[in-house]
Amino acid sequence: MTHHVILGAGPAGVIAAETIRKHAPHDTITLIGDEPEPCYSRMAIPYLLMGDIDERGTYLRKSPTHFKDLDINVVVAIVNAVQAATKTIVLTNGESIRFDTLLVATGSHPVHPPIPGIDSAGVHTCWTLADARAIMALAKPGARVLQLGAGFIGCIIMEALSSRGVTLSVVEMGDRMVPRMMGPTAGGMIRDWVDAKGVEVFTGTRVESIEAGTPLNVRLSNGRVMQADLVISAAGVRPAIGFMKDSGVTCLLGVLTDEHLQTNVPGIFAAGDCAEAFDKVAGKAVVSAIQPNAAEQARVAALNMVAFARGQALRAELKGVTQINVLDTLGLISTSFGDWQGVVGGEHVELTDLAQGRHLSLQFKDDVLIGCNSVGWTEHVGVMRGLVEGQVKLGDWKDTLMNDPTQLMQAYLASAQAQGSWSGAQDERRR
Repeated sequence: MTHHVILGAGPAGVIAAETIRKHAPHDTITLIGDEPEPCYSRMAIPYLLMGDIDERGTYLRKSPTHFKDLDINVVVAIVNAVQAATKTIVLTNGESIRFDTLLVATGSHPVHPPIPGIDSAGVHTCWTLADARAIMALAKPGARVLQLGAGFIGCIIMEALSSRGVTLSVVEMGDRMVPRMMGPTAGGMIRDWVDAKGVEVFTGTRVESIEAGTPLNVRLSNGRVMQADLVISAAGVRPAIGFMKDSGVTCLLGVLTDEHLQTNVPGIFAAGDCAEAFDKVAGKAVVSAIQPNAAEQARVAALNMVAFARGQALRAELKGVTQINVLDTLGLISTSFGDWQGVVGGEHVELTDLAQGRHLSLQFKDDVLIGCNSVGWTEHVGVMRGLVEGQVKLGDWKDTLMNDPTQLMQAYLASAQAQGSWSGAQDERRR
């Protein structure tokens, strides 16, 4: 009997397990997660903090017998090592599990900054349901909360905390908010918006130390010492692949995969936030930690796991991964698509209206839009994504956009229609 083992019980792992079961009704499937709760979505945790849902609302599948009904064996355990040569998983409890195919879908884990006192009581990450419970116990109305980090995840957490009526301060090492997603103008506009909403933001600032106690005393690099009832560490995440060391599988930032999501070891695949997959816009392998990419990678990997187990050619292919981020920061919508920083030899145009809180930045390589940023510009988000993902050749419309970036819809309709790929624009017009 073929045994498919999936490491990671998040969205990628769950979708992969269900896809395998659909196409291989009689194979054995083992899904290994390292948390005691039912499979859930981390992206739902902010809504839990806001009080919009309860813990059950974070669960990926609502029926308590869902996996049993599908004959998927769910195991709660921590993986210590993967041994590709012997097709064996070693758990921290000493048990070993043999596999015929393996999917690594363990996602990310929070970065632990080397700050004295970061392990003090009252300092938490915001990554698990256990974290959420601890935060809700401390983030009461009026509580003083200090957050480390104002990246994409940090901004989502910030919005959830703000909704709880706390007094919130945010410290960001970068010179602007969301520095890995937004250029200086866009990041500065987001900071000004957040500041106007009553959230104190320190950019270009580090937390130097945290002194344990009630309250916590937090020393900043700007010389200030702040008291906090709760400190949230949102300093970024990294692929959770430490157990892959010495596995025989090639890992860079993430687990390196090909267009079939297969690694350098036949029969071993990766998907989701821990996978390094090819980005057709950037022209290189990247880790793209967003759930839509994780879902598609899981589907492709699962189909190829079934094919591999049957001795068939791997036919399912990932069409590509692009960097797609849409962020709602206390009501201000911002976007970042593709190579928003541009490339050497490319062209760039910006349009900024500070009075209206609107900013648009377009990056071109030849006549193709390869990346963009926007703030407060919500009319054509779908068109921007379509142009970047579709690598649509704009021809003379590129020069039109260089003179007037607001002509995005017209450029998309004319160029994409001519290339037979304009359904996205039709959808946009129907809204």
